[in-house]
Amino acid sequence: MAKDTTETEGTRKDAKGRASAAASALRARIAQVIWLICVLCALALALGALLIALKANRDNSLVQFVLDAADTVDLGVFSKDEGIKQFAGSGAEIKNALFNWGLGAIAWLIVGRILDRIIRP
Repeated sequence: MAKDTTETEGTRKDAKGRASAAASALRARIAQVIWLICVLCALALALGALLIALKANRDNSLVQFVLDAADTVDLGVFSKDEGIKQFAGSGAEIKNALFNWGLGAIAWLIVGRILDRIIRP
């Protein structure tokens, strides 16, 4: 009878171990997805700022897509038009984009890394 009890306890411990491993793997995958999303948002902002600095053709659909994506992920706080800092004078649009979207990209990376560290087991 003692043998049956030991086998049952061992089976329970093994099942708990597998469940814990599965939960850890799920948390790790969620953390990876969140980090990837944050990196893509930062990349959109950085590419958008670069395209504005290079005075890329805004009639091009790819350029417009990147600029629209950057406008979307700047969350209004890091907007190139009404962001944290606004420059005036010649080259103001380029300076605004580089400064505000650059800060936005850094913020996305910081938030993404913090969330990754919190979620990952």
